[in-house]
Amino acid sequence: MLGEYLITGRRAAEISASIERAVGSGELEPGQPLPPMRELADRLGVNPNTVAAAYRTLRERGVIETAGRRGSRVRSKPATTGREFIRVEVPEGVRDVSDGNPDPALLPALGPVFAAAAGQGDREPMLYGHAALEPELVRLARADLDADGVPDGPVAVTSGSLDAMERVLAAHLRPGDAVAVEDPGWGSLLDLVPALGLRTVGVGVDDEGPLPDDVRRALAAGARALVVTDRAQNPTGAAVGATRARALRSVLCDHPETLLIEDDHGYRIVDLPLHPLAGTTHSWAFVRSAAKAYGPDLRLAVLTGDAVTLDRVRGRQRLGPGWVSRITQRAVARLWAEGSVDAGAVAAAYGRRRDALLGALAERGVAAHGRSGMNVWIPVPDETGAVARLLHAGWAVAPGARFRMSAPPGIRVTVSTLAEQDIGPLADAVAAALLRGSTRSYV
Repeated sequence: MLGEYLITGRRAAEISASIERAVGSGELEPGQPLPPMRELADRLGVNPNTVAAAYRTLRERGVIETAGRRGSRVRSKPATTGREFIRVEVPEGVRDVSDGNPDPALLPALGPVFAAAAGQGDREPMLYGHAALEPELVRLARADLDADGVPDGPVAVTSGSLDAMERVLAAHLRPGDAVAVEDPGWGSLLDLVPALGLRTVGVGVDDEGPLPDDVRRALAAGARALVVTDRAQNPTGAAVGATRARALRSVLCDHPETLLIEDDHGYRIVDLPLHPLAGTTHSWAFVRSAAKAYGPDLRLAVLTGDAVTLDRVRGRQRLGPGWVSRITQRAVARLWAEGSVDAGAVAAAYGRRRDALLGALAERGVAAHGRSGMNVWIPVPDETGAVARLLHAGWAVAPGARFRMSAPPGIRVTVSTLAEQDIGPLADAVAAALLRGSTRSYV
């Protein structure tokens, strides 16, 4: 069963370390079954409870998985798949439209607000035991949430949206639980879920968001959580409309124990209305990040949800980082209060670039998606070939493998910094890359 590898150890920590070392070195391969607990306990001369504890540790670390009577086996994928490393190296002279970043020209100046926030910090230092939340930030955030129809709930501040999602998932789920995620979807989330020892279950996405039938199947099959991107979905640009929201709420009403997490990825960079699903289930969380509209380095997101979820998140946060810098919170509150970002103008700028590229691609017979946000998703027959041909033509695009599990291949183009004169040449290059990829010659 284990080939030449011999599991060793007398204590649970030693046994789990022995197995994890073998997985890391490749001596135990993905999918390889492990001995039944009693069999391994007899072999090592230890109590079966010791082996059970070792296996439990490995499951929690995402190294192995257990499927009832079929026993335990090495996970088919490592706990962290490193999707962020699935990218192309951008040589000098090649235009990079792969990075997913906002246009720096549309971001507000941070110097003045941080200077003011630091000055307030000098006068009123934040010390241990002081309140973790900036009252003005909470007030402004709650007013925005109320205006968008997000149910009332406590507010927390985290170090970005992924930090919020990790804390919410960890507050409710146990290793081995399944999480329904969009496919294609945000690569960092697709890495995070298995890193927590959880299982990903993909649900299809169209321009209106997650497909209700796919969500229904995933929840009926036992997925305990669902993560939905409301607007500017990464990588497809999908946005949940009113009709789709009603259909998804109907599905969730049949599964009220589902943990629902919503990511409003398009906050203040899109002009489509929000149609929240929050409150349909007993446990829910809704997160908004400042990254896209105000700058990725702010590392700040606002989280709300049901009282139990927020209490668990804030309690665990107190035992870790404690709080997100009050100086940063004050700076973001000033950015919001002063209207430093014209959300309508930003949405219009991204919309013009996105629509221009979609139109140019359509003229060349290339189907693409990008209902909102700063990205365009282009299905391709040969992902590796398309990426390579575009790189040769002077354009670096993001490989779809960063964002998908079983979804068909594609490439992502970030339109944030495209100028009008870039649209035609980029569309020509994409069309040529796909045309070459769809032809075959035989001799």
